[in-house]
Amino acid sequence: MKNYLNFETELKNLEDELDKLKDPYNQDGLSEVNTVKIGKVEEEINQKLKKIYSSLDPWQTTLVARHEDRPRAKFFIENLIEDFVQLSGDRYFGEDKSLIGGFGKFNNQSVLVLGQEKGEDLDSRIERNFGMMRPEGYRKGVRLLSLAEKFKIPVITFIDTPGAYPGVGAEERGQAEAIALSIEQCMKLEVPNISIIIGEGGSGGAIALASSNKVIMLEHAIYSVISPEGCAAILWRDPTKTLEASKAMKLTSKDLLDLNIIDEIIEEPIGGAHRNKDKILKNVEISLKKNLDYFKTMSSNEILDHRKNKFLSIGREKGFKIDEKNPLGSIRSNKLEIVKLLKKNKYVGITTAIILVIAFYLLLL
Repeated sequence: MKNYLNFETELKNLEDELDKLKDPYNQDGLSEVNTVKIGKVEEEINQKLKKIYSSLDPWQTTLVARHEDRPRAKFFIENLIEDFVQLSGDRYFGEDKSLIGGFGKFNNQSVLVLGQEKGEDLDSRIERNFGMMRPEGYRKGVRLLSLAEKFKIPVITFIDTPGAYPGVGAEERGQAEAIALSIEQCMKLEVPNISIIIGEGGSGGAIALASSNKVIMLEHAIYSVISPEGCAAILWRDPTKTLEASKAMKLTSKDLLDLNIIDEIIEEPIGGAHRNKDKILKNVEISLKKNLDYFKTMSSNEILDHRKNKFLSIGREKGFKIDEKNPLGSIRSNKLEIVKLLKKNKYVGITTAIILVIAFYLLLL
């Protein structure tokens, strides 16, 4: 049974009509299949798909990223990785099934694969905790990342989580520390790591495994610091203002590529990845091959510097510049950009002035 989103009502009606036309045993009894009409309806469906998916707003994109039928990490691992050997446990507390981790071969090259798995049905979603990792999941990831570095094996991560699990038990076991250690381990790896956001990339729960040399997104995936519902509840005290929130957050792949937060967008089939899983699998495979090959001739130091430079450069054109003499060191203010910002918004300038006066006064006391 197909699952439809709330903006796909017309599409559902057309596909229901198509199913009836293709069924010779319809309600009117045995009848000849009308191939001409079937062709017309199929063409109408294709046109409708193109129209809808070429003009998705950020909130609709969020719904597509969360689609029940969207391919999960398990799907990509099973179909792209050969001889996969799954490893479990963090060696401190236990196993976290929301993270699939293990070693295998991609394109005849040994790789470590980490995938955040949401599950495919109700039972598996409960078992996988809907993709929300606990501290033991992040510590398992750190353990496997250390192994990959020891044996000089590249890393592939599939990101799909609404965020890290916020339960009391998770906090008691050091959720924040586990996420921080995972980010640190990703950043200091001397082997290439490639992250693909296949659905939701939610906050620190995602970036803990996406601090990579290359961060890639599927076309209709999202990547944000908070969910649109959470943002709307905080800023407007109205969780229904999800469209306004999702627009303001710049969470789509196109927005994030423009901001240089991500490095590449993998095109999805018309209608989303769930409508043609074979095609999205092929597109992901091509992207992974290209990006892994990019790092083959690099030394460990070059790989490490590439990752550092990537993250240090984010946002610097928005008011800061890299010192050409010391690109990894200090940053110097771009005075013109800051002056423009203050002129554009006088309240920012007034607030800044007040803060500086108060700070100066406190220093004198």
